[in-house]
Amino acid sequence: MIASRGDRRRSALLEALDEHLRDAGPDARLDDINVADLSRRAGVTRSAFYFYFDNKADAVAGLLEEMHDDGLSAAELLAGDGAVRDQVAAAIRTVLSGWERRRHVYRAMLEARATSPGVRERWDSAQEGFVRIAADVIDAERRAGLAPPGPDAHAVATVLLDVNDRALARLVQDAAELDWERHVDAVVHVWLSTIYGRNA
Repeated sequence: MIASRGDRRRSALLEALDEHLRDAGPDARLDDINVADLSRRAGVTRSAFYFYFDNKADAVAGLLEEMHDDGLSAAELLAGDGAVRDQVAAAIRTVLSGWERRRHVYRAMLEARATSPGVRERWDSAQEGFVRIAADVIDAERRAGLAPPGPDAHAVATVLLDVNDRALARLVQDAAELDWERHVDAVVHVWLSTIYGRNA
């Protein structure tokens, strides 16, 4: 499918925003982003920015679409062959490593969702999609006798996604002090222990 001119302009703005956040480093703040500079970097007019996005927080939310590619890849892993518990572990690592490569975007997303109700709603909606996938896996493993019974699967999946969220917040806030690989190992352990019990 050939991208329309409008699609290309929107993509150029998102790419410029991504580059700006990466270049600005850990001290980047949405308030410091100059829309005119961002638009010039994208090769479009300032008015074009506001044609596609309500504000800078809304533009950061637009970057979520790229992030979801990693999330969807993780979901696809759960449909593959092999033990589901191994697929769950691989999926969690895929999601966390995808965000680790784009921690500059996650840092901006934390700020955007804290200041914009609309962005928070979009984030929550996206997360709910992953909660449903995880809940379905938990229910299926329980029915198959591979996971012990426990609290409502949707509630468990919500808490597990919250664990991921907090882990990523630690990554962007305490990156220098954090052994990320060991932290990911611990997150995977929490997921498997929660789903499969003490024998995980």
